[in-house]
Amino acid sequence: MAENLLLLAEGEGWVQLGIAVLAVGGGAGVVKLIDYLRRRDVEKEAAMIRADAEKDKNTLLKEAAIEAKEMALQEKAKIEESLSEVRKDLHERERSLDKSEDGLQQRSEHLQKQEKMVESNQRKLAEKLDDVGRRQAELDDLLDVQRQTLHQLSGLSAEEAKQQLLKQLDTELAHEQGLLIKKREQAIAEAVEPMAREMLITTLQRFAAAHTADATTSTVDIPNDDMKGRIIGREGRNIRAFEKITGVDVIIDDTPGVVIVSAFDPVRRETARLSLAKLIADGRIHPSRIEELFAETEKEIEKLIIRYGEEAAQEADVHGLHPKVIQLLGRLRYRTSYSQNVLRHSIEVAFVTGMLAEEIGLDGDLARRAGLLHDIGKAADHDTEGGHPKIGADLLKRYGENEVVVHAALGHHDDIRPDMPYTVLCAAADACSASRPGARRETLDRYIKRMQELEAIATGFDGVHQAFAIQAGREVRVIANTSLTTDDSAAKICRDIANTFEQQLTYPGEIKVTMIRESRFTETAK
Repeated sequence: MAENLLLLAEGEGWVQLGIAVLAVGGGAGVVKLIDYLRRRDVEKEAAMIRADAEKDKNTLLKEAAIEAKEMALQEKAKIEESLSEVRKDLHERERSLDKSEDGLQQRSEHLQKQEKMVESNQRKLAEKLDDVGRRQAELDDLLDVQRQTLHQLSGLSAEEAKQQLLKQLDTELAHEQGLLIKKREQAIAEAVEPMAREMLITTLQRFAAAHTADATTSTVDIPNDDMKGRIIGREGRNIRAFEKITGVDVIIDDTPGVVIVSAFDPVRRETARLSLAKLIADGRIHPSRIEELFAETEKEIEKLIIRYGEEAAQEADVHGLHPKVIQLLGRLRYRTSYSQNVLRHSIEVAFVTGMLAEEIGLDGDLARRAGLLHDIGKAADHDTEGGHPKIGADLLKRYGENEVVVHAALGHHDDIRPDMPYTVLCAAADACSASRPGARRETLDRYIKRMQELEAIATGFDGVHQAFAIQAGREVRVIANTSLTTDDSAAKICRDIANTFEQQLTYPGEIKVTMIRESRFTETAK
């Protein structure tokens, strides 16, 4: 920077000098002199710039060399550090391998010691076995001598003596066993029967329900006999439309002021009865109005069914039921069994089962649940094949009910072996509820007549030897005559009997027909 200033000052002096010369001499010479001086100044300045550039270049080269050396030193340090870690890792592995080798050597020595001990024990065991064998042989010889002595004294062979001893022992044990069993059974019966009677009486007194008999007549009152003609309609179109839409039979006879609605499905019958009552009150009776009122009544009945199911579950203190189970429970409100309302019967069975369970120390809530749902199959037995116990058990299993509840529904009529105590309690409560005075209006004469009717139809077929109606008419067992039937013909007779029941009889649920055919051969030895 100082050099540049000096050059500038010197240049300025030369300029002043040129000006002076110009002023003195003037002319072209002065101009040449000024150009010369300017070129010399420019060359000097360029030389100075080149010198500065050379210095900067040398400086940059030195700095780059220094940086390269520093980077090389850093990389070298990193490599040495990684090599140091690798060496440490190798040392650690060598030490662990040395330890493992020492452990293996110790185990090998331990195994060798154990092998020696095992060999020693085997030798000792072999010696003991030899000793035991010798003693066993001596004992066998002594026993043989004793047997021979006994045979000589008694005059019996070994097999005869064995059979005689076994026979005598069997006789004594059988006699003692029979006496013991009889004694225990008698003691248990004496102790249990009064307790069971007292429990049942106490339970029934605690739940003193009203008679659950319910009339099942489906009649609709009409204001006058002219209404019958309006119900029938022109050429019977109204009554045909009503029967087709509702699925029931409408009986219009000479009975004054009454129209009878008949159907096997109680819910459909009740829906049709309410629909007919609404039509009579409305006065407009034609096919489109019939369809409209029936649809409205169906929705009302569905809501009523759910309400009845919820009320029954709440009354029995049973919670957490599946919505479909509640709906099926409500349908029992419209179902009767021998004139007994099934929903009221189920509630009574729930309370009696729960109280019996609490008397003997079982879970009362679970027992009430089983009692309330034991006849749930009757809500669907019109639409599904099979008896209501099996249908109910399948439905409860499908909707996630407890195994105890499912078993109670399946076995409350002794169709299976009752392996669970709740099933026995439910069956007892069911029998108590059905046998209450006035609960079922079927008289003994009517019951006997119905059983005789079933047996008479079955015995009326050729090849049938005997027929027995059991389980209150829910099953008929037929004994075939083996000399007049074969297996194939017996199967056909069984099917014909079932078809005759369907055609000639009206009954709730279903009737199971069982055909039994067996061959017996008897000979008399004289």
